[in-house]
Amino acid sequence: MKIKGFHDKIKGVAAIYDDVFLINGARTPFGKLCGTLSQVSPTDLGILASKNALLKSSINAADVDQVFYANIGQSSSDCYFLPRHIALYSGIPQSVPALMLQRICGSGFETIIAGAEQIAVGKSSVSMCGGTENMSLSPTVSFGNRMGYALGKIDFKDMLWEALNDTAAVPMGCTAENVAVKYKISKADANEYAKLSIDRYIKAKARGFYEDEVLKVNSQLIEAEGLKPRKIALPKSVKDFCVDENVRPADLEAMANLPSVFAHDGVQTAANSSGIVDGAATVLVADKSFIAARSIKPLSKIVASATSALDPNVMGLGPVPTIKLLLEVTGLSLSQIGLIEINEAFAAQYIGCERELNLNRDICNVNGGSIALGHPLAATGTRLSLTISREMKARKVKYGIASACIGGGQGTAILFENTEI
Repeated sequence: MKIKGFHDKIKGVAAIYDDVFLINGARTPFGKLCGTLSQVSPTDLGILASKNALLKSSINAADVDQVFYANIGQSSSDCYFLPRHIALYSGIPQSVPALMLQRICGSGFETIIAGAEQIAVGKSSVSMCGGTENMSLSPTVSFGNRMGYALGKIDFKDMLWEALNDTAAVPMGCTAENVAVKYKISKADANEYAKLSIDRYIKAKARGFYEDEVLKVNSQLIEAEGLKPRKIALPKSVKDFCVDENVRPADLEAMANLPSVFAHDGVQTAANSSGIVDGAATVLVADKSFIAARSIKPLSKIVASATSALDPNVMGLGPVPTIKLLLEVTGLSLSQIGLIEINEAFAAQYIGCERELNLNRDICNVNGGSIALGHPLAATGTRLSLTISREMKARKVKYGIASACIGGGQGTAILFENTEI
């Protein structure tokens, strides 16, 4: 047994793993809402990310034992089959099972946790883990139309808009406004942080940080033996698409003039909230014996994971209890953590976590975050895990934590270790 579990009705659930590693991974560029990737199905985005992740990891598709994939907003007619199709078209053997996972914004993390746990209990040596989302293709639906309509009572819903609303509490943006009130966060505070995130991304992009992470997407035919071919069609003018399309330079004066979106005189605007984007990310997770036999150098070791829950009205504070629990079960202190990624659902939400945990902003989201490049729900946790593992290598940092808040009032975090330190 290579795993030690922990559960507490108040603090949450956690696990510590022995000898489980994140090998490498890849992601698509993140396309802006109704942008370049808007007509590419989430399955195809996941296939592209997975095939490239296998190449980056120097792992043959035939070596994968299990596939764990996430997708939140079903936005193509074959999404029921999404994890299985991603596996098959990535070259994974037909005999290898695939599983869909969903913990909303924490789903990308959840696939890695599941992959690590299956390895730890001996049900896998290599797990392929990831998430994909096409938010542009999110449908407009009419629930109950099969039963017919009363005269004049046709009712349609925009599922992208509905996804932002927790019907048990308040819309997601309003939870950020609640955090802003709780911690006395001003609109200027939120804009200042948002600009920092964007500026950091632009600097990271300029120095080439993302070149080894982001694959190039082209119009193409995806074929697999015995299966019907799949077609990816980008706009005719686009070739070698590799740009995170949501990013635009930030100007504090212009940001200050934008209207509040979720509350009268609130702090959250379109400029300091995460971007709605399309994209996918995949990583490969493996055990020590597998990588030793093939002399593979992993990006990081997956030390532990934790998931907690809290009041849905302040769901953005989800990283607070889960990071505290992660540190408790591992016996580490916050001062030992050299890098931190906290998903930027909203600027006020990140700032609330920062203040509650007393985080050093200089080591958080150092290459920019979702306010800059966007938040494709199911893919974000995978993207954060890959990004922080790569940056830990570059900075020679021993420990890093990646975390996210989750709609409905949850938080998930993973502790990574740089084994070369």
